[in-house]
Amino acid sequence: MHRHGAHLLDATSARFALWAPDARSVSLQLEQQPAIELLPENDGWYTGVAQCQAGDRYRYCIDGEQWVADPASRYQPEGVDGPSQLVDTHAYDWQHPWQGRPWHEAVIQELHVGVLDGYAGVARQLPRLAQLGISAIELMPLGQFPGTRNWGYDGVFPYAPQHSYGSPEQLCALVDQAHGQGLMVLVDVVYNHFGPHGNYLHHYASPFFREDKHTPWGAAIDFRRPEVREFFIQNALMWVCDYRCDGLRLDAVHAIDHPDFLRELAQRVRAAVSPGRHVWLVLENEHNQAFLLEQGFDAQWNDDGHNALHVLLTGETEGYYADYQHRPIEQLARCLTEGFVFQGQANRHGTPRGEPSGHLAPTSFVLFLQNHDQVGNRALGERLSRLCPPAALRAATALLLMAPMIPLLFMGDDDGSCRPFLFFTDFHDELADAVREGRRNEFAHFAAFTQPQSREQIPDPNAPDTFDASRPLAKEVLAGWHGLYQHLLDLRHRYIIPQLPGCRALGAEVLGEKALTARWRLGNGNTLRIDLNLADTAQPVGLPGFEQRVFDTSDSAHPDSHLAAYSCVVSLLTPGQERP
Repeated sequence: MHRHGAHLLDATSARFALWAPDARSVSLQLEQQPAIELLPENDGWYTGVAQCQAGDRYRYCIDGEQWVADPASRYQPEGVDGPSQLVDTHAYDWQHPWQGRPWHEAVIQELHVGVLDGYAGVARQLPRLAQLGISAIELMPLGQFPGTRNWGYDGVFPYAPQHSYGSPEQLCALVDQAHGQGLMVLVDVVYNHFGPHGNYLHHYASPFFREDKHTPWGAAIDFRRPEVREFFIQNALMWVCDYRCDGLRLDAVHAIDHPDFLRELAQRVRAAVSPGRHVWLVLENEHNQAFLLEQGFDAQWNDDGHNALHVLLTGETEGYYADYQHRPIEQLARCLTEGFVFQGQANRHGTPRGEPSGHLAPTSFVLFLQNHDQVGNRALGERLSRLCPPAALRAATALLLMAPMIPLLFMGDDDGSCRPFLFFTDFHDELADAVREGRRNEFAHFAAFTQPQSREQIPDPNAPDTFDASRPLAKEVLAGWHGLYQHLLDLRHRYIIPQLPGCRALGAEVLGEKALTARWRLGNGNTLRIDLNLADTAQPVGLPGFEQRVFDTSDSAHPDSHLAAYSCVVSLLTPGQERP
């Protein structure tokens, strides 16, 4: 099987390979050189070797008519409509030898590189994040997308880091600097679709897709074909091997629905890294397929846990929150002890969802209060700092950072940011109109936006102001929030992380409409107990003694027989201190 794309053989030549099964001919055009006809091979491949060097730009011409960039381009310096550029992926002089860190040490902050002013802007954040207690940054998708502003899920060149963020060398430098701070780097990758502008695979490689099966983005990618599987597996290997990223978060694999491809990807990534190196593979998967977490993948984003917590904090029950409107505290209890809430039960559409997950370790689940989806997919992009009482959010934050699941923060969470994070794109003409109207119509069934004039309040995704409004600013924050995160993460690193290997859930007891007690046996034999009350009234419960508590948001003068309103008490109990 050929390697997709262009690869330098030495300082003066490169090998080019394009899978174009629909093409009659393919020629290569390098800058200031005559066109070179690529040779057709079996199964739709066109290949050739040409004299060139790193930095040279090139395009392919299909059937003598259509000029296209390389779909496996390593850099698009002029954007999706410009030529591809040869990159020497081995030229960067790495400064920090690095083997990564074990998964149980993960405390992840999700970042959008664009709103933080590119790779250089993210690099400026690294010392602060490391001091806070973050151990990994997760970058929203980097693959080249149309324009200069986008969440990244409209990418069309998954191998080419977005040109408006910086050069491939600057991305290497960011990863290198993160490692120097003891931070891992994960990249969010999109293998379920291509964006709506700049992708020409349909014209010369239509077998890349299958018209008999569709996703929300159009024809499904055909993972039955080995060339297609290789395209994405080689991409995963690029991030892990060439850019030395510490892991991947695979976006919406429920839209891939080819477990054999996912298993192969995991196996190939594990086989490619050196012995002793830690690499993490994390899924987003609405199907809650627990078996994948035993077959090469470390964890899954736990939307169930977020959704139950969001309903408890805000009372919102529209859209997908409708699945959590009845006794969300019981669903949260199940999440804390078994991982998934939906383990085969029917959702609001009557469709069974999920698989049993109670046998999996707590660290198989990534828990969060917010992320790009849960904030940015709101019509106005509000954060929880605008949607619930600060005391309730403080209690939920203590649960997030002290529970044995892997915590994920969204950028700005640690400062209590009150700034929105909106949906933004940089499309033009008819596509811009379609995205704007589609975005507004998406919320037509929500109570606040049933009238056309109310939907006009939803920001235009293509407006530069929408992008600028999404930048977290230090002056629009909750007082004392950074100190809260720093204290809780210090406690996590001292008391929880060292004992996570071997941790198992002992069960949870629902105490009231918004209150529960959950317990876990830690690796050292002690019991971690978390008492949570998200209601505005106190809840009767026998609390551990003050000497056993490591964190308490409640008034210390409150009786031990009651859990205060909007409070979280975290306790560590030795076997002799446990209560029934």
